[in-house]
Amino acid sequence: MTDAEIEITADLVRDLLQEQHPDLAGLAIREVAGGWGNQMWRLGDELAVRMQRMDPTPELQLKERRWLPVLAPRLPLPVPTPVRFGEPSARFPKHWTVMTWVPGEPLDYSSISRGDHAADTLAGFLKALHVEAPADAPISEDRGDHPKKCTDGFDHFFPVVPDDLADDVRAVWDDAVAAPEWEGPRLWVHGDLHPANVVVSGGTLSGVIDFGDMFAGDPAWDLAAAWVILPAGSASRFFDVYAQADAGTIRRARGLAALKSLFLMLMGQAGDRGLPGGKPTWGPAGRAALDRVLRG
Repeated sequence: MTDAEIEITADLVRDLLQEQHPDLAGLAIREVAGGWGNQMWRLGDELAVRMQRMDPTPELQLKERRWLPVLAPRLPLPVPTPVRFGEPSARFPKHWTVMTWVPGEPLDYSSISRGDHAADTLAGFLKALHVEAPADAPISEDRGDHPKKCTDGFDHFFPVVPDDLADDVRAVWDDAVAAPEWEGPRLWVHGDLHPANVVVSGGTLSGVIDFGDMFAGDPAWDLAAAWVILPAGSASRFFDVYAQADAGTIRRARGLAALKSLFLMLMGQAGDRGLPGGKPTWGPAGRAALDRVLRG
């Protein structure tokens, strides 16, 4: 079996804990639905084990190990924080990390009913996150560019757009491509805010997860969440509370929201067809997000 074909089971997780962190091996282990690059297992009530699965390198987990302990203390929402490291071994030749568990239901399996509260919460979280990053902060190789450098990805996703929306979606994207570049300092950016990477409780946002794509750069990549995550009618309030985005940044963010929406729709189609890596719950979330983008 290749590394990618190794079946990750509760018994394997327990064996690895017994080998490297035996004091945790007696805690209950339960699989968590979702995940692609990494698979999550709940460990007791307060922890989770993040197992490298489809990610070809350990880079994303190692990035979380390095930087989440730096960022977490100043963020106003719970985020997963590494507490123990699991190293490759004969039993499992990949990295794994024990992290704090962030309670809540992923948004692709739930909904936000308190839109104003969620807008305020997300704005406050991103204001706290979007501070100037240090010189050695990671730079993304596939995220963080100006939309004009992402046209290949947009064109690849574009066929999922219904014919009656094609002109409107293209107009949003063209406007983002024409927007000015980010000229501020490189800021900390989550990089992958979409419904599966935030959790909800009590009808509002209660946590942010999966920081494997974090980087230093243009905050527009996170501000796209105003449309991708928040319910209809919340974007204006979000930007008022965030209060740090100029018109050009909002234009880039709206175009990137369209790009992310199409990606979610494409992943949803793959899930509906039973293809590897497909996510059936992402399709409806992506279409709803695209509708919000087009409403402005």
